[in-house]
Amino acid sequence: MAEGKQALVFTYGTLKQGHGNHYLMQDLICQKDAVFLGAHVTHQPHPLVIGPHGIPYLINLPGHGHRVKGELYSVSIRGLVRLDELEGTSIGHYERLPIQVFDEEKGGVLVATEAYFAHRSFGERLWERKGKVGLNEFGEKEGKEYVRKEYRPDGSGFLHDITSFVTLGE
Repeated sequence: MAEGKQALVFTYGTLKQGHGNHYLMQDLICQKDAVFLGAHVTHQPHPLVIGPHGIPYLINLPGHGHRVKGELYSVSIRGLVRLDELEGTSIGHYERLPIQVFDEEKGGVLVATEAYFAHRSFGERLWERKGKVGLNEFGEKEGKEYVRKEYRPDGSGFLHDITSFVTLGE
C-alpha cells in the first residue's frame, strides 16, 4: 500500500465486491491505494435504504434500522480523495462520518472507521419516505436495481432527483 497516512472506510453498497462501483476499489487496490480487510458489520443499527436510481444510502440515525453488513478497507489519502469524488461529498450527496464496525466471524473487537452516509440535508427525510423500513445488506437483488450515472436519463441530477423523491406526496 502507498506510504503515508491511511484511513479505514466501511463500504456497504455499490463499492462492495460484485457491485456497480467496485471497479474503483479494484483500481485503488491495484494502485496500492487500498487493502481489503474483510467483511464487517456495524456495531449499532443504522437505516440502510435504497433511493432513486437504486442508490443505497446509510443514514446517520444510530439505533434505527439494522446492523448493516459491508466491507472494510484501509485506504490511502490519495484513494480517499477518489472515493470522496465518487460519493459526491463536495456537492452534498454523501458525507463521510465516523462509525464503529466489527468482524462477526472473529469476534466483537470494535473498529473505528468512517462510512459514506446520506447527506444530512435529506437523510432523515429519505428514511421517513421509505416508511422507516430498511435493509441489513445491499445484496445482489438491490445491486441489479442500481443505475450508473452515465445510464441515468438526460437532465437527471442527484439533487433534483433526491429532492423530488423525498418531497413526493408532501
